[in-house]
Amino acid sequence: MEFAVEARGLRMAYGEGRARVEVLKGVDLAVRPGEVFAVMGPSGSGKTTLLNVLGLVTEPTAGRLVLGGQDIYGGRWRPNLQRLRREKLGFIFQFANLIPFLTARENVLLSLDLLGVTGRAAAERADELLQSLGVADRSHLLPEKLSGGERQRVAIARALANDPKLILADEPTASLDAERGLAVMQLLRRLADEHGTAVLVVTHDTRMLGEVTGVIRLVDGTVQADEARPVPLARADGEGGFSP
Repeated sequence: MEFAVEARGLRMAYGEGRARVEVLKGVDLAVRPGEVFAVMGPSGSGKTTLLNVLGLVTEPTAGRLVLGGQDIYGGRWRPNLQRLRREKLGFIFQFANLIPFLTARENVLLSLDLLGVTGRAAAERADELLQSLGVADRSHLLPEKLSGGERQRVAIARALANDPKLILADEPTASLDAERGLAVMQLLRRLADEHGTAVLVVTHDTRMLGEVTGVIRLVDGTVQADEARPVPLARADGEGGFSP
């Protein structure tokens, strides 16, 4: 099976000379469609930087990145990164970041419009997503009228508008209480199971780990074995396990 995302030797550094700081120091990972991985580690370990690199927001200093079988930086031909982000990736953040003067439904419709999907097709897709996420009855409301959990569900609907192959979620449950946070993680797990979407979730909350396939633990910019929860991770050779 082709990996949804595969990284080999990813490095990311900022600055020059004595001011140079290496945030990622040779990260290896591979995630298959339908898998949900938690990215964990102390503050400053490189978690958000890793998501930015995998999300094609930041170009790595070195290393290889393959997204859906496509070599992003290693070939002579450089793909259109903006188009790849729009067509293959979904992003979920700690705060929903919905446009405050648009209703829940209009927030999803805007994402579809950016993809070139308009009219009846867009309306049906938006309604389908909101229905599947349990917020169809709230679709006419502005974000300020929604609860934190409802806003996050609308944000997930927006992230799913393009039917992404990979969802990158940066602390999506941090602003929610335990019950609503677990509901969001269960939702991401269901999306992975039903649609074959790969999901990477940055989180500090160990209570959410019952919903994940495995853990990628970052410490000082490198992947470390997770002794507290030694879940085998996928390797590029297709075998179980992961060599930190």
